[in-house]
Amino acid sequence: MGMNVSRQVDLTENEYLQRFVGKTHVPAYDDDFWNNFLQYHINLPTNSQEQLSLDSRLESLCQSFISHNLHTGNFGSLINVFLLKVSELLTLSDTESNVHIWHAFNALFIIRCLVKYMIETGSEYQLLQHFEALPVQAADSDETPNDTTAAGTSTYIPIDVRAVEDTKAAVAKLVDGSKFETFLEALVNIIVVIPVKEFTYHLHLEAVNCMIILLSVSLFSQQTMEKSTIYRTIYRCQHANTLMSALLHFLSRMSQAPQTMFGFGTGGSFVFGIAESFLLILTFARKQPDILTAHDLPTAFREHYPLANQSLLLILILTNHHATKDNPYRISLFGCSDSQDSPKEDPATFKIDFSLLYNTLCRIVTIDQATLLLYLLLYRNQRFQKYVMAQQNLQQLVIPILQTLYNAPDSTSHHIYMSLIVLLILSEDDNFNKSVHQIMLKNVTWYTERSISEISLGGLLILVVIRTIQYNMLKMRDKYLHTNCLAALANMSGQFQSLHPYVAQRLVSLFETLAKKHARLDQQLKQPNDLNGEPDISIPIGCALTSEDMLQDLSVLEEVLRMVLEILNSCLSHQLVYCPNLVYTLLYKRNVFEAFRSHSAFQDIIQNIDMVVGFFSSRLQRVQEQRGELGVSEVLEVISKGASQWSSDRLRKFPDLKFKYVEEDAPEEFFIPYVWTLVCKAGCVHFSSETIKGVSTEIIC
Repeated sequence: MGMNVSRQVDLTENEYLQRFVGKTHVPAYDDDFWNNFLQYHINLPTNSQEQLSLDSRLESLCQSFISHNLHTGNFGSLINVFLLKVSELLTLSDTESNVHIWHAFNALFIIRCLVKYMIETGSEYQLLQHFEALPVQAADSDETPNDTTAAGTSTYIPIDVRAVEDTKAAVAKLVDGSKFETFLEALVNIIVVIPVKEFTYHLHLEAVNCMIILLSVSLFSQQTMEKSTIYRTIYRCQHANTLMSALLHFLSRMSQAPQTMFGFGTGGSFVFGIAESFLLILTFARKQPDILTAHDLPTAFREHYPLANQSLLLILILTNHHATKDNPYRISLFGCSDSQDSPKEDPATFKIDFSLLYNTLCRIVTIDQATLLLYLLLYRNQRFQKYVMAQQNLQQLVIPILQTLYNAPDSTSHHIYMSLIVLLILSEDDNFNKSVHQIMLKNVTWYTERSISEISLGGLLILVVIRTIQYNMLKMRDKYLHTNCLAALANMSGQFQSLHPYVAQRLVSLFETLAKKHARLDQQLKQPNDLNGEPDISIPIGCALTSEDMLQDLSVLEEVLRMVLEILNSCLSHQLVYCPNLVYTLLYKRNVFEAFRSHSAFQDIIQNIDMVVGFFSSRLQRVQEQRGELGVSEVLEVISKGASQWSSDRLRKFPDLKFKYVEEDAPEEFFIPYVWTLVCKAGCVHFSSETIKGVSTEIIC
């Protein structure tokens, strides 16, 4: 490509590229050619339009490469040059290695482009053929070569493309993936051994990108991944722990991409041991304004922290494939521990600073892929879950999750679902349920339904989850989303404390809204031709529900109503003395329960609510007879005094509400398409959606 070539538009006119993809073999030892070939500058494509532009300019070159490489073996030569560059990096000082870093990056970028093209247009077997292909010698020794290498040392001559079929026997060799395996080891070495510095940043990024490209073979193939040589090689990697550790470090340390791609170091040895490199990793980070305060957080994260973004996506790919089989990356992620833990703790797959990881996740948890990683860690890594539950600043994690749910129209259904599951997992811990009501928040400006000067984190959580239920009723009508919302509230209900008046109102109003919907459906079933009222706004326009649909909806609705009543009853049974505002609201809205007192599905639990309402109603009546009409503060005073004399033994006992999230069978069916959707939409590498075969295109595209 040459030092003077820096524009993508010039690629097809470059003599070195033309020679590399042409008919002539270029040996790996031709230093003159490779030094010129790898001395170029390129701006990496950062979005789908730039990627499309690059792909279109490379297409004719890639086609020429495919036509000739099985005879020239030039791809193998490039791989060998790259392997040599990587091995040399391990012995060079920072000052000496700049050019090697540059050349290694450029070689890897070309490899990545070719691999991506072959994966998108061919088969995995054909890709491995190109990895293993050796140059074919001329069959006719009398033929005069009409093309030689720049050094004039090549003993190989060009082979006519028309002779491909005739020379198959000469080309054929066992595609055992040995060269690919060596190449993969070099990628892993770049990621885990070479420390990240300003001038190595893009080499690390390219290594991570290249692994994502290789794993994308699952997108473009309909064969099972158990039969994939690439997947078998990657998943039998002996360095799963160190690779997963490095990727998680890249994410948690989250260094901003340098302004220039290849700077100059300060001298000294380039190679540090793996343990030491993790201590020195990303030493070039500078104090800068927090770019992640930008409105479009996913874009800011991808553009300014590409290594962290791509490392996060690679972690998700590695851990979610082979989820039900032996997966060393999954085992590694779920078995890591806090580097601050005592050495006497149970053995861990690797150690990482949980404080740094937690703070990073708090900063980016509104990003879809960050929520998914948080879910995996909370659900599968008991050490990390224990660490999170012990944090005093839980609002830093919970508030961004609540903002995701609050802005549900701006998020995917998958993101909403995973955010709710994270809350459900958190709510399984009694200490969490207690802590959230002790953390007070002031002026929550993004919650615009009502201006609230002060509210507990627990109260805000209740408000947002109730709002999510109502949004789901109107837009999504997803039974499982209802279930997860209510399960989280149910887990918390025994610890409800100091509920804000508005929170108490919303809890009872939720039941009231559901009750009205129940009455409408019941009326429609009894008199299908006489709706006697407004149309059901929860039914999408243009959709007509059959009697069978309405019966099913009525059944689901009764389950939801029952759960709401159980949540109210749980709070009254365990925390009545701490929730005077809820008692006040129940007194004010007592009529909403009237229609359900004789309903067999609700009768038993409404008796408890009636008992509480009756007790406080009689006390208020006596005080009113003495004092006359009471104001709000006086009513609350009567309730507070009465609560001190109330005994929950009067109430009928129900089992404590405890729901635990359990992942369904065959999680790969949900998570693999989900992960690749994130890779395609949020990653720095962009794929051709037209040829995707292996993952549901309904989700990807």
